[in-house]
Amino acid sequence: MSKEKLQDENLVNEGQIVEEQEVIDEEAEADSEAVENEFDLLQTELTGLKDKYARVHADFDNIKKRLEREKYTAVEYANEKFAKDMIPVLDALDGAMKSITADADKAELFDKLKEGIELTHKSFLTQLDKHGVTVVAHDEPFDPNIHNAVQAVDSQDVESGQIVQTFQTGYKYKNRPLREAMVIVAN
Repeated sequence: MSKEKLQDENLVNEGQIVEEQEVIDEEAEADSEAVENEFDLLQTELTGLKDKYARVHADFDNIKKRLEREKYTAVEYANEKFAKDMIPVLDALDGAMKSITADADKAELFDKLKEGIELTHKSFLTQLDKHGVTVVAHDEPFDPNIHNAVQAVDSQDVESGQIVQTFQTGYKYKNRPLREAMVIVAN
């Protein structure tokens, strides 16, 4: 082959190489732009997620603080309903005290006072029962969970282990003893 032909072929090969290099460069540049665009999108998404996280975290803290305040308030005012229900009992006692007059007949005064105390006692027990406080029954079998045996006596009227007499009334709140009944138990 001639020298000119070789040179022409070399030029054609060099032209093809240059074209191929340009194509590769364009593809690399397109890939680079795609990666940059994807990076920008991911960066924007990350910023949005960070902002969303900060808002959710702040909301959570606010809810937590509000629940703490509500819990404190609930504990602080837990007995409010009970206290309101005790006011009529106090009113009954006030009425009994006002009904006592110095010039009244002693027998009549005693009867009024006795009736007032009985009504107040009944009202008080009704209000306690309304809130789950009940009297420990005197006629039930001895139960060490709600009775405190302070004495044991021989008894022909009552079976062994049964309550003979109650010294002090016991009270339960729902099923939990508030105060054990002090009782005498038969041997």
